[in-house]
Order: sequence, then C-alpha cells, then structure tokens
Amino acid sequence: MKMIAKNKTTTKNQQQSQSPLVSVVITTKNEEVNIENCLKSIKQQSYPCKNIEIIVVDNNSTDKTKEITRRYTKLVFNKGPERSAQRNFGINRGKGTYALYLDADMTLSKEVIEECVNTCQLDNSITGLYIPEIIVGDSFWVKVRRFERKFYNGTVIDCVRFIPKNAFNKVKGFDLTMTGPEDWDFDKKIRNIGNVKVIKNEVSHNEGNFNMKKYLQKKRYYSQTFDSYINKWGREDPDIKKQLGISYRYFGVFTEDGKWMKLFAHPILTLGMYYLRFRVGMGFLVRGRRK
Repeated sequence: MKMIAKNKTTTKNQQQSQSPLVSVVITTKNEEVNIENCLKSIKQQSYPCKNIEIIVVDNNSTDKTKEITRRYTKLVFNKGPERSAQRNFGINRGKGTYALYLDADMTLSKEVIEECVNTCQLDNSITGLYIPEIIVGDSFWVKVRRFERKFYNGTVIDCVRFIPKNAFNKVKGFDLTMTGPEDWDFDKKIRNIGNVKVIKNEVSHNEGNFNMKKYLQKKRYYSQTFDSYINKWGREDPDIKKQLGISYRYFGVFTEDGKWMKLFAHPILTLGMYYLRFRVGMGFLVRGRRK
C-alpha cells in the first residue's frame, strides 16, 4: 500500500513538473473591493499552483489594491497610462508558455486554466481561446447585461483571453494607440495567424454595482479611438462592419445560430438589452457629431 501511495505521489509530481507555466496578468486601478476574490480564484485552480505565476500591473492605485495583492504574489508592478500598456507589460514580463489576462473584477471557475492548457496542447494550431463570460450581480440591469453578454461568446464582439506567448509576440501584443477597440484589434490579429476556440469553463465578471451613467460614460470613452481602429483595417473590413454596423450589433449577433429563440423566451430582458444598445448607440452618434 505504501508503494502504491508513493507511486501516485511520484506520478502527480511528474505531471506537475511537465505542466507548462501560465502567466496570469491582472490589470488594476483602485480595485481593493474586487482584487482579493480574483486572486483567490487563481490560487484555487485545479491546475498546479506552482505552474501559475500571478502578475499584477497596477496603475497608480490610491487605495489598498497593492497591499492586498502582495499577500498573493511578489510580482506587483506599476504601469500606465492605459490597460493596453499594462497588459503588454505584464505579459512581456511573464515567463509562461501561455498567458491569461484578466480584469480585477473577474473570478475564474476552478478548471479554466487546466482546460485552456489542455486544449492548446492538443492542438498546436490554436493561437487564442475565448472564455465564456458570466456577468454577476443582483440588480435588474446586471441581469440584462448577463443576458446580453451570453450572445457574444466566441463572436467578433468577444476577444480571446488565453493565448500562447509565442502568438502574443508574433502579433506584437495590444495596440497602444487604442483604448476600447484594442481588444477587437488584438483578437483580429490573433485570428489571422491561427485557430481560435471557445472553452466550456467560465469567468465571472462582477458588475454588482452597475451604474447606468458610469456605464455609458465608459462606453463613450472607449469609442474615442474607434477611428484609429477603423483606419487601421478599413471601413469595408468584414469584422468592422459587424462590430460597428447596426445590422449585426442590433440583430445578427442575437439571432445567428438559432440564438433568436432566447429573445422570445426572455422578453423583458430583451427589451432591457435593446434599451442599453440604443443608449450606447446614441452616445456613439453624439460623439461623431462633436468631432
């Protein structure tokens, strides 16, 4: 019996030693309310902890974000001015074969990293993985956001979150000239050099304190560099026509692949979702007129 137990321990240690290192990069700014839950979810992964390095790239927080973070990792850095620069810095600083980037208000389900690594190792043509995102919170508008977000998983509205480091290097990371559409730009570059896939395990995104005014302000802020994104790829680019065009953003993404049935199954949430889409769209039009 002792020999069997010893063999099991040896096998487990061998598996851990063979598991590739994963760099998890978290960007923060005044996230003392959320950061610990995010870090705990990483520490609780089914993937071996010794094969995960946590890198936190903070942007001049004035609260206890850094203090809390240092309880979980020594790799805490300060970098700005925007999340594109933070992500590039963190992933470039990492030593992992793979990289996963998160926001501080996200938490991982237990087997996310394990599934991501296994999926990539089974198919070396994969250059990026989408992780289904679940919006969490109790308010009506959070429920609307959760309903809306489920339509986007794996579409051009989404963005890969787990990438092989060599793929990241090949596309030269996130474009620092954009804040908002840099996710779409990065996703497009990753798709252009290989295959992408949606995994089954999920990441939860805490929007429990949803504030309509702040939400719309954030959307307007992110739209300020849309022109840079459009100019880079061209107005006739098929992805851009979907991402910024009315037909796909308001209808296509919600009806393709039989998803339209969900709209009729949840009429109140559907109305709320279209109200949000309308408000965001109006903000984009107002932005255009002011230029």
